[in-house]
Amino acid sequence: MSKDHPFPEKWLQNQKAAKATQVAFDLDERFQYSIRKAALDTGVSPSDQIRMILGLSVAKRPKRPRLTVSLSAEDYVQLAEKYGLPPESQLEIKRRVLEDLVNFVDDKS
Repeated sequence: MSKDHPFPEKWLQNQKAAKATQVAFDLDERFQYSIRKAALDTGVSPSDQIRMILGLSVAKRPKRPRLTVSLSAEDYVQLAEKYGLPPESQLEIKRRVLEDLVNFVDDKS
C-alpha cells in the first residue's frame, strides 16, 4: 500500500476491471463454433479472440491450463456410485474423474 492510496494496487486494478461491462452476442451456432475454434487454435479464450477480431488490445494473462465443470451434490452421489466410493470422498472422486479425462484423451490418440 502506498501512503497516497489507502487500498492495495491489486484492489484498485480489480475495481477498474469491475467497471467493465460484459457484452453477450446471440450468434448462430456456426459462428460461435468458428470463433471458439479459432480461439482454441490460437490458444486464447473466446473472449480474447473476439477482442482480436475487433482490433482491441488483449491483456497478457498467465495461462492456467485447466478445465472446469460444475458438480452438484447429486453428481457426486452418481460419481461415487460409479467409482464405488462414498459421496463425501470428493478429493478421491476428483482424482478418478481426472483419470477418466486422461483416459478419454489417450483413447482418442
